[in-house]
Amino acid sequence: MEYVQERVTTLHEFTDPVPEAPTDRAAVVVPMTDREHASLAAERVLTALETVDPGRVVVALRAEGGRAGAVRDWLAAYDLPVEVVWCDGPRVAELLGEAGLDGPRGKGRDVWLALGVALAGDEEYVVVHDADTRSYGPHHVRRLLFPLARGYEFTKGYYARVENNRLYGRLFRLFYVPLVRALAERHDEPVLDYLGAFRYALAGEFAASRRLAAGLRVQRGWGLEVGTLGEAFGAAGFDGTAQVDLGVHEHDHRAVSGPSGLGDMSEEVGAALLRAVLDHGVAPAYDELTEAYRDAGRQLVRQYAADAAFNGLEYDRGGELEQIDRYAAAVREPGPDRRLPAWNDAPLDGDELLAAARADLANAER
Repeated sequence: MEYVQERVTTLHEFTDPVPEAPTDRAAVVVPMTDREHASLAAERVLTALETVDPGRVVVALRAEGGRAGAVRDWLAAYDLPVEVVWCDGPRVAELLGEAGLDGPRGKGRDVWLALGVALAGDEEYVVVHDADTRSYGPHHVRRLLFPLARGYEFTKGYYARVENNRLYGRLFRLFYVPLVRALAERHDEPVLDYLGAFRYALAGEFAASRRLAAGLRVQRGWGLEVGTLGEAFGAAGFDGTAQVDLGVHEHDHRAVSGPSGLGDMSEEVGAALLRAVLDHGVAPAYDELTEAYRDAGRQLVRQYAADAAFNGLEYDRGGELEQIDRYAAAVREPGPDRRLPAWNDAPLDGDELLAAARADLANAER
């Protein structure tokens, strides 16, 4: 157990805390795919939320037309004030097209739509977390909200990814951390200190004040979490940010290769990270940065190997070095900025979106 503070306020799990928090004044956003419908993990999340008694739950549902009705009916069985945004619904798609916001789909786009519906209500806070966490408990929402009720504007969750006698969190350990370190060695900018302060920067769990949530520009895909940190730095900074220990965390693991594998994810995470540092005055020399990233990654592999051996864990040193080589291709200048606008500036209204989402769901097939 440790109690070290970072540049951002760090709240530790010393006593398995379930602190008092304003859950009744919070909207909880849960992105979900139809394949998670009725899964044990999703059922655990929703059952736990019933005991939390949030002001509202907004499910961002990505589903084919023939599946949306079944998910709607399944969600209705829970004792929760649920709004479902069918992110692939025809009226929602039409509304986005009319506003000039149609484009690539992805997790970030789904969360952005749900944020619009959440902000159409009167809740003071927004909590965002995934639906695939097998170790989810009521403490997640309460811990994420606790700092917000005490003057902070942004909270990030963190946890150790140790399962099946192995270290996980590979994209964070082997891509994000060495890339931020390589950047920090070459640029003395506060944004890099901020990005380096998070113990699990790619966690899907965060909470924000209504003001901050309404001002977030959102990455459309897998860059959601990193892009959110870049936006939070500008809006909340060190003093307005906290991170909280969410304890044990278990969820599905991805392969490195293949569609939606970690290799593909690194492309979007890298673009979002480098876009965030460009926003805050860092202009990397990309050719030099790629080799610096490799050097930092190799040093970290040596450290991870020692940590794994110390704890008697399995460790594939060669496989981790291969992943660093694969991720190095993502260290390049980000392409066009396709972020979705902050809801404060969006060319459509959250109430319009809510009406479209309700119409789509009412007409969804069973």
